[in-house]
Amino acid sequence: MTTKGQVILNTSNTTHDIYPSRVFKEPRLLTRQDPVVYTTALHTSEINEEQLAFYDKNGYLFLDSFFDEAQVQQWREEMGLLWAESKTSDRPEVIREPSSDEIRSIFAVHRDHEVFKGIAEHPRIQAIIQQILGSEAYVHQSRINFKQGFTGKEFYWHSDFETWHVEDGMPRMRALSCSIALEDNTPNNGPLMVVPGSHRTFVSCVGETPDDNFKSSLRRQEYGVPDRDSLTYLVQQGGITAPVGNAGSIVLFDCNLMHGSNSNITPLPRSNVFIVYNSVHNKLAEPYSGQNPRPDYIATRS
Repeated sequence: MTTKGQVILNTSNTTHDIYPSRVFKEPRLLTRQDPVVYTTALHTSEINEEQLAFYDKNGYLFLDSFFDEAQVQQWREEMGLLWAESKTSDRPEVIREPSSDEIRSIFAVHRDHEVFKGIAEHPRIQAIIQQILGSEAYVHQSRINFKQGFTGKEFYWHSDFETWHVEDGMPRMRALSCSIALEDNTPNNGPLMVVPGSHRTFVSCVGETPDDNFKSSLRRQEYGVPDRDSLTYLVQQGGITAPVGNAGSIVLFDCNLMHGSNSNITPLPRSNVFIVYNSVHNKLAEPYSGQNPRPDYIATRS
């Protein structure tokens, strides 16, 4: 049973956009029309059948200490260099916090830095990605999210697919994110929070997308975020969990999983490399908003 005012719709017979969003006056909950795991027969030793089934059911998979400390230290040093050289940069790839000039994110790190390109192409990660997506994949987006001690701000609840679909033209739910912890993620320093099972329901959001919405949304997202009733319903169904662990841990999560994170008011920084993989069979079309595509450093189109 849904929250008052919510209607779960099955759009399998729709011939155009099966995941419409930002077009209705009221939010709607739509049934997912795509698989979560595209290859169920196991083809990699990096995960087992139980873990693959967990991902299918819950929409995420946490692998603690996936990379060792020596490897992570090399990446952390590169991250520090990137942070230092970006502090005064006016490159559009460098995103600032909503209320200060502190760095919030740096995009396209796999494109501009060999070390992070190596992470994106790491064979252990690639094996899991191809297992879940059932095909080769390319990097739709990459970034480092910096959540500095005391100043790192929240990321409000959202489904990535809603934005990638509406603003980038990603047709179907055949993509996922891999978050690699470069520092320990604890329950206290603003870790990723997810709503297990929410990947099975698409929240059709309200509000017409402004032109060049990305210029403000990367600092604080206001469009394409779920309404409180829809979010309450999803949390009532699946709860909230925060997969936390040591530096070197990874979280893989489905493109439509509802997730967010709190501000970091502790002294402990929390920085993660985010790499988004999209199936080669799911390449971007024209944005469903009817607007111009977002820049390539946010959504790879080539």
